[in-house]
Amino acid sequence: MTARVGYRRIYEEATPQDGKRVLVDRLWPRGVSKERADLDEWLRDVAPSTDLRRWYHHDPQRYDEFRCRYLAELEDPDHEAPLRRLRDMAAHDKVTLLTATKDVDHSEAAVLAQWLDGS
Repeated sequence: MTARVGYRRIYEEATPQDGKRVLVDRLWPRGVSKERADLDEWLRDVAPSTDLRRWYHHDPQRYDEFRCRYLAELEDPDHEAPLRRLRDMAAHDKVTLLTATKDVDHSEAAVLAQWLDGS
């Protein structure tokens, strides 16, 4: 049985309810030290490609298309190992996916959380 997968901004304080904290951004977030991030893992290889990230530019009107394109990218064999790692973590612990994005409900973290809860 898969544990619940959540997501939130990395700029928020870590809590015990986070479980495993996994950064899913390709770039390290500005102004966050590695100590303050309190990460269990940084899986930058599950992040959207640079081209997709630049195209999306966190425009909520493009979210549905971004989601479709990102899910298609996740089918690429390059994502197999990090996605397996995420699934394994979620099978044993609560996992919180972290992103620097201001609008977390329209982010790769939201897409990944939904994907993990459904897989």
